[in-house]
Parts: sequence; structure tokens; C-alpha cells
Amino acid sequence: MANSLSNTALTFTRSLFQPEKQCSLSVLTQKFQPASPRILDQLSTRRLTPPPAVSKTKEALSSIIHELEREESTAKNKQRNERELADCWSEMLGEDDWAGLLDPMDPLLRNELIRYGVMAQACYDAFDFDPYSKYCGSCRFTRREFFERLGMAEAGYDITRYLYATSNINLPNFFKNSRWPKVWSKNANWIGYIAVSNDETSKKLGRRDICVAWRGTVTRLEWVADLMDFLRPISSDKIPSPDPTVRVESGFLDLYTDKDESCKYCKFSAREQILTEVNRLINEVYPKEEVSVTITGHSLGGASALLSAYDIVETGINVRGDSRAVPVCVFTFAGPRVGNARFKARLELLGVKVLRVVNVHDVVPKSPGLLVNEKAHPLVIKMAENFPWSYVHVGVELALDHKNSPFLRHDGDLVCAHNLEAHLHLLDGWTMSCY
Repeated sequence: MANSLSNTALTFTRSLFQPEKQCSLSVLTQKFQPASPRILDQLSTRRLTPPPAVSKTKEALSSIIHELEREESTAKNKQRNERELADCWSEMLGEDDWAGLLDPMDPLLRNELIRYGVMAQACYDAFDFDPYSKYCGSCRFTRREFFERLGMAEAGYDITRYLYATSNINLPNFFKNSRWPKVWSKNANWIGYIAVSNDETSKKLGRRDICVAWRGTVTRLEWVADLMDFLRPISSDKIPSPDPTVRVESGFLDLYTDKDESCKYCKFSAREQILTEVNRLINEVYPKEEVSVTITGHSLGGASALLSAYDIVETGINVRGDSRAVPVCVFTFAGPRVGNARFKARLELLGVKVLRVVNVHDVVPKSPGLLVNEKAHPLVIKMAENFPWSYVHVGVELALDHKNSPFLRHDGDLVCAHNLEAHLHLLDGWTMSCY
């Protein structure tokens, strides 16, 4: 049987090497010819393409990461919304220069900006613009009924003083005068108010808030042309300053410091009215309470807000007998440049916090200082800081773009881009308005 198996194996081996069973050389050559470049490219492309399973895994992983990031962001926003203003009011007033609060917009800060913007808007709503009214240039309401008549009864503030300025300065497009022969005042205009938060609102705010609201310009921009575009030392009008090189625009300084002793309403300058009232409230009415001074204004009112904030801190009326300083914060809307680089440096040194809300298409924040401003090279600013036409913005800027809102006309005129209510609309719809 062994011989039979051996013979069978031998027969099978021989059959493998029969000539008719072997492949010809030409056939082998054809089978192993080099691939064409096109085929090689296809093969290389196929090798670089990840397998479907790997691609799906990457997509799933990316989706998971995105979902985790979204949940984390939602959690942070929820924590922000759950915060009480009373616990973080100093942060809202710029204690850390609003770091991490502007992008994305902190809900509490958004509410505070809108709230103070409405306080500034109230100056326009209450002002008598009618040239055929004998009270043109005044406030249409008394102090006690001010907020109620404006539909702001829930504002939670009580007005303690109205502010007036003399119209005998070179800003004719800012002041309004009646055409009647007998008027309430020939030389004065109402320019704002000082209000204090009531007990209920103070509890929510976490402190007693003194709000100074300045009126600006709502319908006309000709006042920009009225600017002398000339810087003069701030100390020239008896505003204290250890640095004689601190300069501000001449027209703004006149509005803040001029007075007419023959007039009942502007017998004292706007400066004297503000310093007297703020000092009284801080040191006499609320000497033992936690107090803040928040100053707001739109357009030209923004310039006045900066000057009054500088004056309050430089004069030292915000410092109490126990050496505690009351924080002073400024929220301006569409405000112009006010002073030179030394003014900016001094304001920062004094600890005044400034947040400027602007529309990138508005011309007013770009004035004055068209030649030399904060956008110039630092060396140029340094060389030109003593020149009468070198201006620098102060504080932190929050830029908005009205063209990102579907509710505002993109081809509107310059006044539309400057309008305060448009700024408040953009703040209220921040997610679609920031750029």
C-alpha cells in the first residue's frame, strides 16, 4: 500500500510540470507590467482617503466635542443670568475694565447699559424743542413727576436737581430758544439732571447710585461744525489739575464752566451745580452708605459726562472722611473725543472707568481730531500731544454696527447712525448687532 501511495504522489508531481500546464513567458510579462501613472494616482488617492468607518468616527467625535462646548457655554450663561447685580455691581461699573464681559455680552452688563442709556434718552424725551413754546429750551416736567410722565415710574430713581447751562457760548446748534417775546429764560437751557436710586432700587443694585444724566443732540449734527477744534488747558477754567499739559476741547469746557450771574437758572455754572449736589449727596445725605456715581450722556452729553467725571475725582469730592473713595463710572453713547493724550492718562490715573458705546458708521465719535488721534503711531501722538488739534479717545470701546440689524435702514443718513435709540436697539439685540 505504501508503494501505491508513493506512485500516486509521483504521478501528481509530474502532472504539475507538464508543458501544456505551464504559463507562457508572454503571459507572465503581461500580468506584471508596470501600472500607468493615471492608475498610480488613483491608487495613491484611494490610500489617502480614510476608510468610511474612520471618517464616521471623526465626525461623531467632532459632534460630541461641539455639543460639550455648547453645553459648557450654556452653563456659563446660566450662571451669569443667575448672578445678582447686588453681588457684582462693581464689576459692572468697570472694576476690571469690563474684561470678559463684552464678547460675549454679559447679560447683566447689557441690562445696565440699556438702563443708563434710557436715563440719557429721558433728557431728550423731556426737553421742550418747540420754538413756538414760551418754555422752549426747558424741561417739560417738574422733578417730582419727571419719570412718571415719561412712563418710567418703575425706574426707581428720584431727581434731586436739574442742570442748566448758559446759551451765551459758541454752540448755537445745541441750544434752543423760543420765538416768544416773553420766555422762561433768555440765556439758559436745561441740559440734564441728577437722580438718586430709592431704597428699593438701591437694595437691588447693592449700593446707593447717584446718576448724572446729560442731554446731547438728537436731530442735528451741525454742532460738530461749531466745535473750535482747539484744545486748551483744563486748569484755565479753575478745574484743578497738577499737570498743565492736560487739555480738552474749548467748546466743551465753555459749556461746562460758563455761567451768567444775571440769570436765575444759570447763575452757577453746570460745573458748580454738579459738584455741589454730588458732594451733598455723598457726604451729607448718605455718608454711611455704599455709594456709586454713574454718569451717562449721548453725543455732546457724552463729552460733558467725561468732563464732570474728571472734575469730581480730581477735586476729590468722591473721597470721604475715612479716605474711602466712591467709585465713579461713565457710560457714553456716540460721544466725541474730548481731550489730548495727557487728559486720557490723567483720567486713567484717577481711576475713572469709562465705557464708550459707538456705532462704527457714526461720524461724531470720529470727531474732533481728524488729523491726529489714538489711531496714529504712538510716536506721532507723543510728538503732537502739546498741539491744539491732537485728540485721543479714553476708556474701553464697545463698537456696534447698525447694518447688521434687519430692523434699521442700512442706507440711512448720518443722523440715523448717531441716534441714541438705535444704539439701544443694537444693545438689546446684541447677538445680531455686534460685528
